[in-house]
Amino acid sequence: MTDLEARCATLIEKLRLGRTQDITRVTALTGGVASDIARVDLKDRTLCVKFALPKLRVQADWYAPVHRSAAEYAWLQVAASASRDHAVQLFGRSDALHGFAMEFIAGPDVYLWKDALLSQASDQGEAAALGDTLGRVHAASVQEDFDIGPFQNQNDFRAIRIEPYLSYTAQIHSALTDRLDGLASDLYQASRVLVHGDVSPKNILFRGGSALILDAECATMGDPAFDPAFCLNHLTLKALHLPTSRSRLLANTLDLWRHYRPHVCWEDPSELEARVCALLPALMLARVDGKSPVEYLSTANQNWIRQMTPALILNPKTKLQELVETLGKAMA
Repeated sequence: MTDLEARCATLIEKLRLGRTQDITRVTALTGGVASDIARVDLKDRTLCVKFALPKLRVQADWYAPVHRSAAEYAWLQVAASASRDHAVQLFGRSDALHGFAMEFIAGPDVYLWKDALLSQASDQGEAAALGDTLGRVHAASVQEDFDIGPFQNQNDFRAIRIEPYLSYTAQIHSALTDRLDGLASDLYQASRVLVHGDVSPKNILFRGGSALILDAECATMGDPAFDPAFCLNHLTLKALHLPTSRSRLLANTLDLWRHYRPHVCWEDPSELEARVCALLPALMLARVDGKSPVEYLSTANQNWIRQMTPALILNPKTKLQELVETLGKAMA
């Protein structure tokens, strides 16, 4: 029995989901750098289990606290209560194993958004659906009875997101150090809304047209601007990478924002939009020169980002429409 198989068996028994002898197969799932994830087939059902890793699978040294598994599970619970149509069924977690079990999401109508984007599949309104779902979760977290206890994870967020993306990139680009460090400081000090921290197409499944957001390992009370900016960054980078889908992907960024914005009840949406615009070019640069560069950009596109983003970082736009138009014209 491999180490992963043994941990899966222990978790299944601890959560009283079955016995070791009920497990017919354990299949390691690929795609993540921060966790061990597996499909566990039992005699009567199939589950997905996930265990947080102390060291992420990237080239640079990147460590993160394993107790983040508890925050991820709590975020999934909030998402389920905020939008039941988009819920992932959960089966329990173990603090000792830093892992949890949930449904294995599969079916003829299930697909990963990253795969759909990179294959240039036809638009099914995914950006709009995601914006609505994300807005519902953020809005739920500012209600008076919301329990922020599981999400006091600002130090974890700094270790997993702020340092490897902004602070690390600031060390490489000396002309941008003050600005990037300022953005990093603002993110660390914010605690207004429940932030997912990794709203990326690789973490978003669609089932029956509904967005299922997974991998909430970075969940913390923080600045709501981070989540839309993080996802809009992925759409923008893919627009650069896929010229034939460029106009649609750039339009998707505005679709996401238009469906997210109506849920903003905790501050002036224009102020939030300005912070999204300030973060987006910084995150673009971070996905080239940070600790977790995207894998699909050509050298020419990487250099384009290095040349294009500094001006937008130092003198950010305040309206997303204007920022998207600026990027689109520069890509043409």
